[in-house]
This record gives sequence, C-alpha cells and structure tokens, in this order.
Amino acid sequence: MDEFVITNATASIEQKIEQLMEHYGQDILQLTYTYVHQHAIAEDLTQEIFLKCYNALPSFNGKSSMKTWLWRIAINHTKDYLKSWYNQNVQAADELILHTIDEQTSVEQTVVQHDEDAVLAKSVMQLPVIYREVIYLFYFEDYTSKEIASLLLVNENTVKTRLRKGKALLKKQLEAFQWTSN
Repeated sequence: MDEFVITNATASIEQKIEQLMEHYGQDILQLTYTYVHQHAIAEDLTQEIFLKCYNALPSFNGKSSMKTWLWRIAINHTKDYLKSWYNQNVQAADELILHTIDEQTSVEQTVVQHDEDAVLAKSVMQLPVIYREVIYLFYFEDYTSKEIASLLLVNENTVKTRLRKGKALLKKQLEAFQWTSN
C-alpha cells in the first residue's frame, strides 16, 4: 500500500497541505467522483476536503496513516454532500469520466481499452453507493476488506458481503451491456 509521509516535519501547514494535494489530489478526486458521478462537483468536493484537512491537520495525532485519515475525511464529506439539501434539490450538468490512457499502446488498443474502461466505469457508477464505495476502494485503491471496514466504520464481513453483491450486480450489468451491444 502506498504510504505518504510528510518529508519535512518543520514545514508549514500550507506546505504540508500542498504535499498532500500533490500526492493524493487525483486519488481524492476519483474517490469523490465514484460517489457523485459529476466531475465539477467532484472537483469542488475535493477542494473542500483539502480545506477540511487544512483546518484539521494540526489535530492529526497519527493514530492512523495519513492516507486513511484523509480518506475518512473525504468519505464523510462526500456522504454529507449526498445527504445535503443542495444535492437533493439542485441538478448540475457535467458528465466527464476520469480516464488514463497508456501512451505506449496502439491507437486501436487505446480505442478498445477506452471503450471497455468507459463501460466498466459507467457500470460501477450505476451501482448503489454501498456497493460502489467498497468496489472502488478494493479494486481501484487496493485497500483490504479490513481497511475498508475501518474506513467505512462497518464490520469486515459487511464489506465482504457488499463486495460479493456488488460484483454480482456489476457482472449482471456488464453481461446485459454485452448482450445489447452485439
């Protein structure tokens, strides 16, 4: 697991936040996107998460890793947003799927991979949030089921059950997509 340590203990809070944003900014953006499905909102939430981190960093006591602490803030903040009046009553228009393309592959492979990734990302985004969050954390962030349980404040067996049910739903969605696209 990727563990980030702030290299300069005497750095200012601003410098520490800048290091965290450089190291985890894209990961937090992708994490929030899995919850909200809209790029602009995910960017706004990511900024708010790092602002919360900025305010809370002096009280970080090191009981968990920096990544776990930051992910906990991000998950809680994003879930609060999803419950908010604004989210439930205001619609935003932005549909951009985050995607990374390997420059070494051929154009054809890139197009095929892009299509497959887009279908997979769309299918994951259509899962209910309780399945989406565990699938994202397990497969995209490489967390163990025990670590996910700690992050989401649920039992490890609950995480395993959600992973199993989420994969079954995902499989059903992907099979339905292949059937309709052929």
